[in-house]
Amino acid sequence: MKHALARNAGFTLLEVLLAIILLGLLIAGAYGGIRASAHAMRAGEAAIDRTDRLRTAQEFLRRQLSQILPLEFARDNNTGAIHVFDGDARRMRFVAAMPGYLSRGGPYVQTLELAPGRSGLQLRFSDVMLNGYATNQDSGKRADDEAVVLFDHIADGRFEYRALDADGNLGNWSSDWPDPGITPLMIRIRLTMQPGVQMPWPTLDVALMLNAGAMRPRMPMLIPAATGQQ
Repeated sequence: MKHALARNAGFTLLEVLLAIILLGLLIAGAYGGIRASAHAMRAGEAAIDRTDRLRTAQEFLRRQLSQILPLEFARDNNTGAIHVFDGDARRMRFVAAMPGYLSRGGPYVQTLELAPGRSGLQLRFSDVMLNGYATNQDSGKRADDEAVVLFDHIADGRFEYRALDADGNLGNWSSDWPDPGITPLMIRIRLTMQPGVQMPWPTLDVALMLNAGAMRPRMPMLIPAATGQQ
């Protein structure tokens, strides 16, 4: 009788194996849940970080582009033509003031470009003080390791410009700026993100606050002959 009770009080090998299997399944399920939660948390943090980067980049670009100044930063030695704004589909150069926390005073020659990076195109920004700019060394463009990457993982993109046509009307958008001696009236930045990037780039349209450099007189100013007459 006592021998039978002793046998019933223990566990068989099959019961122990089943218990181990169930415990392993519970641990695996718990680990999977923890991993999923950690992945979701990292993905959420990455999305928040990218949203902040996008907003910061657009705010910075809107500020810099809207405050472009019609100041000469280069001159063609052959023709004598001045450069106050250079722009094409992938690069633009202009003069503007930098934010106070990034500036040492005075205007800066600033370069914005779409350049190849490790993960597609990168939107890069560089600057140099106007009084330290040397066109023969192209010092307005920093080295790749010194340029600031404003946004990355870009599949394609382009810069576009808008100005007045020959009749004084607002013209169409163009990806090439033909006259470096004047500034455009508006600038547009279009970016297409790579597949899998959940945060798209909203098209950025910026109107220049100072439009004095966007219009070139079609004829020299003349004093009317009747100015001194009654």
